[in-house]
Amino acid sequence: MMNQRVVRSIIKAQTVSDGAGVKIQRSLGLQQHLRLDPFLMLDCFGSDEASDYIAGFPPHPHRGFETVTYMLAGHMLHEDHLGNQGHLKSGGVQWMTAGRGIIHSEMPQQQSGLMQGFQLWLNLPAKEKMKAAAYVDLTPEQIPQLSLGGNSWVKVIAGDFISADGGTVKGPVQGLSTAPLYLDFSLNAGDEVSFSLPQGHNALVYPFVGEVLVGQQTPAIPRHHAAVLTDGTQLTLTANEAVRLLVLAAKPIGEPIVQYGPFVMNTVAEIDQAIRDYQAGTLTDGAATTLHFS
Repeated sequence: MMNQRVVRSIIKAQTVSDGAGVKIQRSLGLQQHLRLDPFLMLDCFGSDEASDYIAGFPPHPHRGFETVTYMLAGHMLHEDHLGNQGHLKSGGVQWMTAGRGIIHSEMPQQQSGLMQGFQLWLNLPAKEKMKAAAYVDLTPEQIPQLSLGGNSWVKVIAGDFISADGGTVKGPVQGLSTAPLYLDFSLNAGDEVSFSLPQGHNALVYPFVGEVLVGQQTPAIPRHHAAVLTDGTQLTLTANEAVRLLVLAAKPIGEPIVQYGPFVMNTVAEIDQAIRDYQAGTLTDGAATTLHFS
């Protein structure tokens, strides 16, 4: 018998400024205790006012975790410390493993119009924190989209979408140690969808257009609120109105977290070392390679 997940807690996103002044809605990571292992931070950025995003994210370092950037609308240019470039456009994803270290920038390639998307920070286990940096750019064509009837659909970015009837759609991101599931849903008013979630994986629901019910549990989850779920094997979403939302799930790591800005390690000593390495210009270990999923 399926064990239905329900809402355990709610984290309301708040408007903050990051990078060179980009306005974002931050839920996970708003404070360091507001995390959901292995998820460290979830930012939603979206504006058609160029002044809210035009300054972008100039060169900055990372060590010890992964960043996942999902563009809903707009065009960003990613560059790393060696001059590698990647163009992230509407519907595309960049999955980056900072590992030992990377210095990169993310800059808007537009002067006007809508810029909208998400950035997720996903922790790495201690044994992977110092591996070589790597990343991959996924085009919209590489991300499968499954019709759920009518105009409703789900995009499968990472992991497997397993519907109530057992049908499976595999996302392009597979084989990572935290086994992440990253789904983007668009549901019409009155639609309901049920699907499997791995037992023991931490999971959340984040509506960014409209509100959604987890099962028939009331009240509905408001827009820009992260709903942390209980454990279970099944999730049912019900749309009383047109809704767009993310569902994220992953295997918890269960290790100590010490964070100092863009460095996420397991001990204070490792953070101190990261700062020394950055100041000495030795944070990175050479070329950032292409990320391969098994």
